[in-house]
Amino acid sequence: MSGDPTPGGPPATPVPPDTTGTADKADTADRTAAAGAPAGAGLRTAGTPRLVGVVWGLLGLNTLGSAGAETIFPLPRSLIQMVTMGALGLAFALALAVNPRLRIRPSAYVLLLTLLVVPSLIASVHPEPGFGALFRCTRLALFVGTLWLLSRWWDGGFTFVRSHIRMYYAVLASVVAGLAVSPGTAMPELYGGRLVGALWPLTPPQIGQYSAVIIGLTGLLLLGRRTTGASAAVVVGPALVLLAMSHTRTATVGLLVGLTLAIGSLILTSAAARRFFAGAVLIAAVAAVGFASALQAWFLRGQSRENFSSLTGRAKVWDALLAAPRTTSERLFGTGLGDKSYDGLPIDNSWLAVYHEQGLVGAAIVAALLLVLGGVALLRPPSLPRACAIFLISFCAVSSYTEAGLGDASPYLLHLAVAASLLATPQPAAPPPVPAVPRRRAPRWARDRS
Repeated sequence: MSGDPTPGGPPATPVPPDTTGTADKADTADRTAAAGAPAGAGLRTAGTPRLVGVVWGLLGLNTLGSAGAETIFPLPRSLIQMVTMGALGLAFALALAVNPRLRIRPSAYVLLLTLLVVPSLIASVHPEPGFGALFRCTRLALFVGTLWLLSRWWDGGFTFVRSHIRMYYAVLASVVAGLAVSPGTAMPELYGGRLVGALWPLTPPQIGQYSAVIIGLTGLLLLGRRTTGASAAVVVGPALVLLAMSHTRTATVGLLVGLTLAIGSLILTSAAARRFFAGAVLIAAVAAVGFASALQAWFLRGQSRENFSSLTGRAKVWDALLAAPRTTSERLFGTGLGDKSYDGLPIDNSWLAVYHEQGLVGAAIVAALLLVLGGVALLRPPSLPRACAIFLISFCAVSSYTEAGLGDASPYLLHLAVAASLLATPQPAAPPPVPAVPRRRAPRWARDRS
């Protein structure tokens, strides 16, 4: 398939539109070519129900978390947890309503997530972790069950990409609103003047993560002519500003690495990707020469080189976690799902957090999850859906070094679910029913004679 997809209709909103009308036809053409079939050959053309986008937004609300900076209007943590858990329960109920016959698609990604529930449950049933671990296991099981119900509409199209962008665009809009209402609350000294959520308790790494993801996905859609330049500017421009104000190094590096790999996967088949890549290299070279001191100061965030080299104190927590004595059961299955902290300090590493809470078994399942998605992406022919999937997979892989979340319901699992939906092969439509031939009634004289 060519790297330049068939252009879809211009979106009517600041983010790419729903897959209806012209966009549906373009998505169908992309999925057909990716499957090696001629364009328009017997694919399902029925649009995804709008309720699916609502379910996706509720899953995103559930993963926003309940801990963060102080907000303009104090929100009790119990109230935030009630809202987030209520969102997950409502998402599961709506997914059942939109998919009452429980039709699902085989998915290695969701299957591995289902297996991940097993070590989580084994470690959480012990009395030491407490009721909170079982509660988090239930949350993870509901999260995975909702993904199973939504897998019916995973067909290699951009439906979930657009829902993903819209969801985080709305979250970032709330951040901008909080910044406008109370700049002091949105950029507190407690976080070194970095941008936080003033209406909903969002931390700087969360804001940086959401900004980087929608920047990367929207940029790829623009490269593939799936949105207009004006619509992309409305999304990418503010998101870049918010990413810079959040001072999130992990998200920035993940964005650069993800876009490099994604665009690199299109270079051999897309002239637009080659032009973009060449321009990006030129701009990066000029920026590295002309703004080296400013870029260095932004990355250091006023920290000493020693503090920077120890990853802002993360290395001390990691060393203590690895040096702690563990039983054989704890090594295999972990200590049960928790708040991704050790001795009161955040772990900030997905692999160590999974090892701590779900053991070596959980870490092996998470590694298999990334390897399967990455392997499938490499085996797919060059296409825009494949490039978007590569961006999301590589972004999550880079972020896993200094961010936790791959072992529990989190935005990172939603990013990977979008990648899985992009890598799914389109299902052929059922053949149309053959109309019944009406039987001719024999005249009465013929029946009498017989």
